[in-house]
Amino acid sequence: MFRAQEPNLGLWSPPGGKLHASEGESPHACACREAVEELGMVITPADAHLTAIVTETGHEGAAHWLMFLFEITTKLKSVPAPHREGAFAFHSREAIAALPIPGADREMIWPLFWKHRGGFFAAHCVTAAGKPNRWTLEQSNVKV
Repeated sequence: MFRAQEPNLGLWSPPGGKLHASEGESPHACACREAVEELGMVITPADAHLTAIVTETGHEGAAHWLMFLFEITTKLKSVPAPHREGAFAFHSREAIAALPIPGADREMIWPLFWKHRGGFFAAHCVTAAGKPNRWTLEQSNVKV
């Protein structure tokens, strides 16, 4: 999605959003809710394959975060209409390299995603202003 608001305003970033932990929402339920909100697509937890867990220490110098990355196993029937979150489009793997995307996505998340599609990985990133990100691949299960 080309993001129309923060986070990632003005960048291409996969559909997603924040887990409603205070409501007891599971990562799979969050993926289902976000699919409806951002894609207009009704899915079940069985349609969402957990591909990765990514953690970051020191995000933008102020916070730590946890991301659950899912592959949706059902196909979209049409391109969703633009909405307040942004506009969705399909891009080839090659085209993604030329798009304005978040640095961590370009640096590590997309390469790990392509390698682990259908499998699973866990990665941790430590960020500090003025220093390169330090990535650790904590688990790697490549689908054979």
